[in-house]
Amino acid sequence: MKCPRCGNEDPAWFYHGHKGWYCRKCIGFGRMAMEEEQAESMIHESHIGAQEYVLKHALTPWQQKLSEQCRRQILHHDVLLDCVCGAGKTELVVGAISDALALGKRVCFAIARRQVVLEVADRLSQYFVQAKVAAVCGGHTDDLDGDLIVCTTHQLFRYPRVFDLLILDEPDAFPYRGDPVLHSIAANSCRGHVIYLSATPDAELKKRVKEGSLVHLQLYTRPHGKPIPVPKIVVAPLFVSVLILLHWLKDHASHGRMVFVPTISMAGWLGRLLSLREQCFVLTSKTENRDAVIEKFRNQKAELIIATTVLERGVTFPDVDVCVFQADHGVFDESSLIQMAGRAGRNFFNPYGDILFLCTQKSAAAIACRKTLENANAMSALS
Repeated sequence: MKCPRCGNEDPAWFYHGHKGWYCRKCIGFGRMAMEEEQAESMIHESHIGAQEYVLKHALTPWQQKLSEQCRRQILHHDVLLDCVCGAGKTELVVGAISDALALGKRVCFAIARRQVVLEVADRLSQYFVQAKVAAVCGGHTDDLDGDLIVCTTHQLFRYPRVFDLLILDEPDAFPYRGDPVLHSIAANSCRGHVIYLSATPDAELKKRVKEGSLVHLQLYTRPHGKPIPVPKIVVAPLFVSVLILLHWLKDHASHGRMVFVPTISMAGWLGRLLSLREQCFVLTSKTENRDAVIEKFRNQKAELIIATTVLERGVTFPDVDVCVFQADHGVFDESSLIQMAGRAGRNFFNPYGDILFLCTQKSAAAIACRKTLENANAMSALS
């Protein structure tokens, strides 16, 4: 017996109900008998001209080269686009999406975190103006059909064996990373090939590249062509770190500032402290109006936001400097530090951004992050 949704074959996870056999391994995604899932299908009629797209900015020569390579390789292989933060990974796959839509194929852009879904869906709908782009995530599940589906990886359970092209954005991100059920559901949703987008590919993707089952395409340069900002690491006691942070915030008050912290409780007390000086937004997984907070921060040119790792990936702000407070905390690994640092320096008009890692003790992850970004800049200079 095999679950048509998550691929589970372990008999210990199956039970028989009044409608037939159920798989308990993925029952959290909706209670449905396996026969019902097997029979479920989704009929779709493509919109005329759905494949036509217009980018706001033309691809740079190095982006164009990688995009064309991806379009060729995805016809026969899975592809990993290993690109630095801010390299324009979404724009790099637009050509492959267009090719698939032109052939009447089903396409999905899947993202681990909900807050990124709406932003990516809005961006893609501006590129593919003739296509129906459907955003499917928590609070947006009334309309599940479209020429191009943009959804969280959790929502892929709704699309068994539907997609000819699946684009998995940041597959090394929580909660997709390390969740075998989500991995199985994603694999089951795709009947064609997968494009993985990541600035920090995990061991599993690197293993597949080494085995030859995944085509590896790399890009070390952002569209503006300037070096990626490299973080400054400062080691100091907690009280001194707070004083350094206050001074840093004052010095960078002409730009938006993002301060990342490792815990929700720290976000709370630091937010209350900094609110005594200026307006300060706080965003964590417990924040109810996350979309509204993100939009308010994006619309303000010189404001401050305190955030946990909930904002480390995907969401783009045009002109920010970044500080990671207690960057040596165990919740931050090299990958998350690279992603947080990657929020800075993305603007054509301010491509240099400033990044500060405040640590209470020497941090191997922070040092590794800095080394990785320095290596990326060196590779970019050689390309």
